[in-house]
Amino acid sequence: MSQRSGPPTWLAGQPGLTALALLSSLLVLLVLLPYLQFALFGVVLAYILYPVQVRAEEYVRPTVAALGVVVAALVFVLIPIIYLLTIAVRQSLRVVSAVRDGQFDLASIEGLLADIGFRVDIATLYESNQERIATSLQQVTSGAIDLVGSLPGLFIGLTITLFVLFALLRDGERFAAWVQWVLPIDDDVLGELREGLDQLMWASVVGNVAVAAIQAVLLGVGLAIAGLPAVIFLTVATFVLTLLPLVGSFGIWIPAAVYLVAVGRPVAAAAIAVYGLIVTFSDTYLRPALIGRTGAFNSTTIVIGIFGGLAVFGAVGLFIGPVVLGGAKLVLDCFARAHAGESTA
Repeated sequence: MSQRSGPPTWLAGQPGLTALALLSSLLVLLVLLPYLQFALFGVVLAYILYPVQVRAEEYVRPTVAALGVVVAALVFVLIPIIYLLTIAVRQSLRVVSAVRDGQFDLASIEGLLADIGFRVDIATLYESNQERIATSLQQVTSGAIDLVGSLPGLFIGLTITLFVLFALLRDGERFAAWVQWVLPIDDDVLGELREGLDQLMWASVVGNVAVAAIQAVLLGVGLAIAGLPAVIFLTVATFVLTLLPLVGSFGIWIPAAVYLVAVGRPVAAAAIAVYGLIVTFSDTYLRPALIGRTGAFNSTTIVIGIFGGLAVFGAVGLFIGPVVLGGAKLVLDCFARAHAGESTA
């Protein structure tokens, strides 16, 4: 009969204190839940901007440096993002109205396909699904509006983001050292987890967000030169679709090329198609150049992490979700090794 080991000494010796610590942690989680995505956004911004904080501390005190970085993030990051999202939502509403009013003439596309041997009644197909298309666009727009939320809620959320950003920039190292001291885990295991999570955050933020932003800007410039309407909306949509696996910028430049053919501009459509292919395949070069050929993520982790992160954390889950899954694997690996070591000892 196997002999079971007793509970850890820290649990057996101080059960009341352990219960109080768990209850306090649960209460903290309940307090954070209503604005969790804003707090996580502050964590991500702090991770991105921490090298700037380190450089600024060479010239000024940590508090002054953190305050300057927060102000710069507000002026050059948060306000432009809110402004672009506002324009994108307005342009998407115009697209919804255009679809509902039947302003897209697809008869020319149908004739073009017939000339090359594909006989499809696109006009009838479009008319029969016009309401569904408009409804889908409306849902996307409503989701964007819900994401932004009401002005009071947005103001409170951004305030939380800025305070989290300021606190982590100024006291991030001390907070990390406190967490390492509080957790009942060996220092070598915590060091391994910290290094692994750092790699995961770098791969998620840089590998996904930076590449998606570069491709969205590149395609947006091409769409603007081609004279496409609602360029800001299409650029933001490109950024979101590029973050999603198996979709990418195909979901934007192919419909854009089809639209140009429909309005009688086949040369511009061909140019957008070629340019869109270049932008799409630039991922092959951008990602290794920015993050290297890392094995921190695989396709399953990215797919499940992104869609699960969106459902749980909102927009910030696009890059938090894969980190959560990857971090869980790191923790389980460390747990399995530690447990195996205890069993064989």
